[in-house]
Amino acid sequence: MKAVTEAAIPSDVCQLEGLVTQYDEDVESQSLLRLGNEWQRRWSTTWKAGGGEVTWPVRDMAYVPVLSSQPTRGFTWRRTQRHHPGLQYMVSTGRAHGFESIEESRLLVALDFLGASEVLSQPLRLDFEHADGKGWHVPDFLAVVEGGMWLLDVRPANLIKASDALKFAAAREMAAACGWRYSVVTGWRPHVFGVLDHLSSRRRPARDLLGMSDQVLSTVEERAIPFGRLAEATSVPVVARAHFVRLLWHRDLGVDLGRPLLDSSLIWAASGARGRV
Repeated sequence: MKAVTEAAIPSDVCQLEGLVTQYDEDVESQSLLRLGNEWQRRWSTTWKAGGGEVTWPVRDMAYVPVLSSQPTRGFTWRRTQRHHPGLQYMVSTGRAHGFESIEESRLLVALDFLGASEVLSQPLRLDFEHADGKGWHVPDFLAVVEGGMWLLDVRPANLIKASDALKFAAAREMAAACGWRYSVVTGWRPHVFGVLDHLSSRRRPARDLLGMSDQVLSTVEERAIPFGRLAEATSVPVVARAHFVRLLWHRDLGVDLGRPLLDSSLIWAASGARGRV
């Protein structure tokens, strides 16, 4: 479909790297890490599980029951603190997840949109070695996306210091050794989070008593149609607009996340949508 090929960020098929900006300059800090022989034995990870702590060398991470672990540190709220912690509910996991900043809460919304089946906040403490001694780092999230593990840190680009880059480089090495992906999220591509934030308002399950899904999908089955015209083509346009948002969130319809969501925004049917609604 032509509309899909012209979309900067097609919502029905995009992945996390298409939604966010990432920091990858930590690879320059790799030379400062003490790797060499048996580094995976010397570096260790500490997890909380069953009310206690367990430490494993990186080489044995395959045996760690990571998905049953608990946050390595608690989330605190104080009147004078400058960051904004809280809990973000995710439909894809069915529960709330802790975050320590607004930027982290927004990433959780994106992971929910992408259908992450599990997300762990503050999942582990990594102890590593570098040229000047030893260091440690607690990544922000460990997510399961499409069956693969994804270790994630969140830090605005202008706040990243040399010490942070070293920690990110260490986390990247550890993730690679475990067969995981690793990303440092620094921000959002233009318009993306504004649209996702709006779509998330209709992410909870709802009954389709008026048969809006069939009306919409039959209309866009062959070609993309502007949002406003698509609404007018249904039996109850006001209700249809809210239902469009729900279908967009669940990726049964597609739209360009790289542009504001307007009546002129082209909407198309995602591949296989009729089998999912």
